[in-house]
Amino acid sequence: MMKYILFILVLTIAFKANAQKDLQRTPKGALYEIFTHNTGDKIKLNDVITFQFMQKTDKDSVLFSTYAVGHPVQAQVQPSQNVGDLMEIFPLLTLKDSVLVKVPTDSIFKGHEDQRPGFFPKGSFLSFILKIEKVQSLNDAIAERNAEIEKIKAGENIAMNKYIADHKLIVKTTPSGLKYIIAKPSLKLKPQKGDTLLVNYAGRTLDDKVFDSSIEAVAKNAGLQQPGRKYEPIQVIVGTGGVIPGWDEGLLLLNEGSKATFIIPSSLGYGEHGQGDIKPFSTLAFDIELVKVKPIKHAAKPAVKKQPYKKKTVAKKK
Repeated sequence: MMKYILFILVLTIAFKANAQKDLQRTPKGALYEIFTHNTGDKIKLNDVITFQFMQKTDKDSVLFSTYAVGHPVQAQVQPSQNVGDLMEIFPLLTLKDSVLVKVPTDSIFKGHEDQRPGFFPKGSFLSFILKIEKVQSLNDAIAERNAEIEKIKAGENIAMNKYIADHKLIVKTTPSGLKYIIAKPSLKLKPQKGDTLLVNYAGRTLDDKVFDSSIEAVAKNAGLQQPGRKYEPIQVIVGTGGVIPGWDEGLLLLNEGSKATFIIPSSLGYGEHGQGDIKPFSTLAFDIELVKVKPIKHAAKPAVKKQPYKKKTVAKKK
């Protein structure tokens, strides 16, 4: 943190010292000042860069900082589409370079004046102070990302198997990777693709934290804040992609009145992006009750056409 503060302090002093100087201008109209001139190859088109940056107003108010959120950002260098995308600036830099870029807000809000905030009056600038932390070819960046994903996936499998072992679960596994336990079997109606189902559920992460539930007692016991939530079974049109793939597959394994637990890997859940409080590459556990099946009219299955009976002919003896 101290290193970060000193870095920003140095850049801010340099920023103010150069404020009155004539900055260089890009063809699209951004002003810039490169604080460092490191040796090495310049950033090229299609390179993937990792960089830290701050956004500031003319009055030095910080609007955003990657240092504050705790991680840098990545971007692939592409031909510049507008003055605010900074794609004119990156090819001027090399690894570990730092730069001040001032983007005229008149260009940003041209044709969108109704969206201009008060802290960006006409003639003002949106300032970026950024530092290049890593430069990779596209192939190297893809290889690195794939290696990271494989490492995370391996960790996900370990966590899932530990959860199953710790909870002493005896699961069945489908070819897709869905794991399930039918806690309460039923011989009632079995749903088909396109049927509307009424489903009660409670969703948990592998640390047994409930993140969502349609059951009021479960939600309150878990301390969930769901203002305005109507606690009742949700409606699902099964098999149509309206829910995560693990639900679509798992619900078709049940009968009306069944209760089950689904262990859904991220590949059948929220994947590499996650959602809300659900982190990327998270295996999830759902307690499910299939309350009701509302079938649609399904097309009749074609009958198997039987071959007509052929009477054997017996040759008469002469």
